[in-house]
Amino acid sequence: MNILIQAGQLILSLSILVILHEFGHFLPARLFKIRVEKFYLFFDPWFSLFKLKKGDTEYGIGWLPLGGYVKISGMVDESMDKEQLKLPPQEWEFRSKPAWQRLIVMLGGVTVNIVSALIIYMMIAFTWGETSLPLANAKYGIMCDSTALDIGLMNGDKILSVGGENVEDFHEVTAILLLDKPHTIEIDRNGEKKTIQVPSDFVKRVLSKGAKGFISPRGLFAAGDFPEKSGAKLAGIQKGDFLVALNGEKLLFYDQFGPRLSKLKNQKATIGLIRAGKYQELSVPVDADGKIGIFAVSPMAMLDIVTTHFGFFESIPKGISLGTKTLSNYLKQFKIIFTKEGAKQIGGFGTFAGLFGTTWDWESFWRLTAFISIILAVMNILPIPALDGGHVMFLLYEMITRRKPNQKAMEYAQMAGMVVLLALLLYANGNDIFRHFKHS
Repeated sequence: MNILIQAGQLILSLSILVILHEFGHFLPARLFKIRVEKFYLFFDPWFSLFKLKKGDTEYGIGWLPLGGYVKISGMVDESMDKEQLKLPPQEWEFRSKPAWQRLIVMLGGVTVNIVSALIIYMMIAFTWGETSLPLANAKYGIMCDSTALDIGLMNGDKILSVGGENVEDFHEVTAILLLDKPHTIEIDRNGEKKTIQVPSDFVKRVLSKGAKGFISPRGLFAAGDFPEKSGAKLAGIQKGDFLVALNGEKLLFYDQFGPRLSKLKNQKATIGLIRAGKYQELSVPVDADGKIGIFAVSPMAMLDIVTTHFGFFESIPKGISLGTKTLSNYLKQFKIIFTKEGAKQIGGFGTFAGLFGTTWDWESFWRLTAFISIILAVMNILPIPALDGGHVMFLLYEMITRRKPNQKAMEYAQMAGMVVLLALLLYANGNDIFRHFKHS
């Protein structure tokens, strides 16, 4: 059921964005009196699930959910309709229009995706506001993975600033360290201020381990839920219990229990806990993996999260700010993607579906939809034949040189671009499959 919910959210999100993107091509084409033969959500090789002819345009839904398209008369596109291009240009065809009009048509999809993302971010700001965790509110400090520990950070460190700059939200720290590559992290360790030097190969280290969040807010160990056949539940631990001791050793934080329990595999552990303000001890079995069977309460539920609400007019600049910041960060990621370690992080449909939660949450859905809209805009404007950016590249060449590119050259470029896109699609989804079996 969880997979179906994630897949359903992904399909709905992509359907909305694909329709908007293609409408971005459709509208200027019709304004310039260019005939649009087809407007399709999803691809329709051999047959379609639904189609309706209205005027010169066939509207439909294909069966292959890999995007969508508009078929514009007289244009070299993925349909590779060479027979039409052999005939003399007609006044309603794309190729007979001035280059500036054709450029607007080709930029329409990307423009709509960017505008859609900004509008969605405005809607989010107005409806749900903005939540953040100021660094000062991460009162228990940080929890580190091995990569963070290797550079000198420790569990419980409180981050004061990054690269000498104040950070408004704790969750921005990871993005700043990966994308802006600051040289230092300023921390408070047990009341003493220290400066941690960030090594030049830090990003490479993070990516090589596939670590997404090498630091996270630290929290107390509170029982949230239990898996099936939980030893802790059978021993009497209940939701809401705070675990505070292990075999007589006083412990407070979630990260302190793991290393100690791993040394007690297949043994009994005495767990000290606080329930309704009273301390008690229970004997709990530790399984072969060094676990007792507890899903801990998220540290975020124990910290003071700040929510800022915006009025209708206030949400407009806030939405634009969120959108431009997301776009800027995504563009910065390209310098990471084009590395050996970064390429391994590229994912396909499984990765995108995994971004959505296993329960339907409209705020999360719209945030991810806005983010994916920006991804689609950036990817489509890349100067690769078969993408909008490839057509823009040829149009700019025409406008600068005042010569149309050779028709055959454009056809070959289109085919080459389609091969490149297919290879990227196979590679990205191959990464998903590899990661699935690696971790299964």
